[in-house]
Amino acid sequence: MGGEAPEPQRLSRAMSFGGSGSDWVPEEALHLVMGYVEDPRDREAASLVCRLWHRIDALTRKHVTVPFCYAVSPTRLLARFPRLESLAVKGKPRAAMYGLIPDDWGAYARPWVTELAAPLECLKVLHLRRMVVTDDDLAELVRARGHMLQELKLDKCSGFTTDGLRLVARFCRSLRTLLLEECQIEDHGSEWIRDLAVSNPNPVLATLNFHMTDLTVMPADLELLAKNCKSLISLKIGGECDLSDLIGFFRVAASLEEFAGGTFNEQGELTKYENVKFPSRLCSLGLTFMATNDMPIIFPFSAVLKKLDLQYTFLTTEDHCQLIAKCPNLLVLAVRNVIGDRGLGVVADTCKKLQRLRIERGDDDPGLQEEQGGVSQVGLTAIAVGCRELEYIAAYVSDITNGALESIGTFCKKLYDFRLVLLDREERITELPLDNGVRALLRGCPKLGRFALYLRPGGLSDVGLEYIGQCSGNIQYMLLGNVGETDDGLIRFALACSNLRKLELRSCCFSERALALAMLHMRSLRYVWVQGYKASQTGRDLMLMARPFWNIEFTPPNPNNIDRLMENGEPGVDSQAQVLAYYSLAGKRLDCPQSVVPLYPA
Repeated sequence: MGGEAPEPQRLSRAMSFGGSGSDWVPEEALHLVMGYVEDPRDREAASLVCRLWHRIDALTRKHVTVPFCYAVSPTRLLARFPRLESLAVKGKPRAAMYGLIPDDWGAYARPWVTELAAPLECLKVLHLRRMVVTDDDLAELVRARGHMLQELKLDKCSGFTTDGLRLVARFCRSLRTLLLEECQIEDHGSEWIRDLAVSNPNPVLATLNFHMTDLTVMPADLELLAKNCKSLISLKIGGECDLSDLIGFFRVAASLEEFAGGTFNEQGELTKYENVKFPSRLCSLGLTFMATNDMPIIFPFSAVLKKLDLQYTFLTTEDHCQLIAKCPNLLVLAVRNVIGDRGLGVVADTCKKLQRLRIERGDDDPGLQEEQGGVSQVGLTAIAVGCRELEYIAAYVSDITNGALESIGTFCKKLYDFRLVLLDREERITELPLDNGVRALLRGCPKLGRFALYLRPGGLSDVGLEYIGQCSGNIQYMLLGNVGETDDGLIRFALACSNLRKLELRSCCFSERALALAMLHMRSLRYVWVQGYKASQTGRDLMLMARPFWNIEFTPPNPNNIDRLMENGEPGVDSQAQVLAYYSLAGKRLDCPQSVVPLYPA
């Protein structure tokens, strides 16, 4: 009653340094607490508190993602985190997916496998993305970790054959997930699928994904896999396996919830497919070559679908409208821009729970596009107003306005990833520049962590570029194309960016000197890739951004291919200069091809 006010409680430094006072926290307790901290940024902050916390973080860290394979050496990673259970390593720049990086560029998996597979005794999950993986690498991985490997994800990788997959299938008996999507795999036969089904007396495989590969598949092998792997819930296949040949597979795959890849090789022959009955639990579907007369196969269970991929179908705008109107519970939708504004209006009216929307570029043949000209501000505005649970939007559009971008900022408050590409199909765009719309979108979506904007010349002024810097907030990854007007706009953008860690620039008007100075201003930046700027023949001005632990690689343009275009109209892989600069604890890389000039360290 009365008396002096109690002393406010404060965290004692003894908690950090393990003192002997009453506030000391035992090391065992710190181990337990740290085990509940999963966010890598929180982990990074905790490890800087003191040496004890740094050591405990090292011993309790279960998963690490290496954002670029040359940013750290495998040896250094092993010394820092000896008890990892899960490891993800990313290789070639994202531009490799669009044919802008030569095949011999690097990103070899060999050192990561040979130096880590055996020493990381707790490793159960390995994810390699855009890397070169050989059969020898897979053999080494199987020898070292085959007895306990639970997940192997080779995402957009190349360099191996189905012989390597047979080793994985035979000896990785705890494997639950095998992902090979969009990999370039040399096909020596489909026996690896049969091995997956018969090599393990107690198979636990739940996910098999070799979608968008050219691997052949035998329906009998898939049926055997379904019979033996009762836990199989997701299957995505490549090649051209006709849907009518999978009737037996669907009959025995009672647990299947996700399927993609079956083809309609004879469009319009509905009688051929009328006996196809999908498993009762199926809620995610992506079929290939499906046309108008094939849609009724989906109608009986369309109301329970949560994920629908229509990117590889022959459906018209009207077909999209009819099908999507029957799918009120969709969470994920992937389409081509043939869906048109009218189709997006149906999505907005029907799919109120939608969280992810992807609108890819379709065929440029006008006969396959919506009468009003594909996807424009009309469709995006409808989506913004009608689908307010959206977290991810990626869209190729033919026209766009500031008002449409403002609508997204007003209604899509949960958005964390936004990507927009403005196609050059239309001669005239309704409203450029998009400065105010971009600012409104960024201000209205505070959760954005990833942002991509690829426009046409004049699409964003220097003022708009500065707006992006000022409103970037928590954005850590950004891709910008055809933005800005002068070097001054780039510098003002860089001065305003605070948290950006990864930046990609394409087809911009900036000088080499301005690029280097801008990188110096962005202190949080860890990686930058640039193609299409005012480059010198030697990259001499890029040395202005040289600093400790910063690698600079320059790829000069090939004078013989300056005017060469690829089939999609994009510049050739070596027709424009490229710059790659990144933070690295591994020093200068030793496997640069002849086309790449390492500028720093020399």
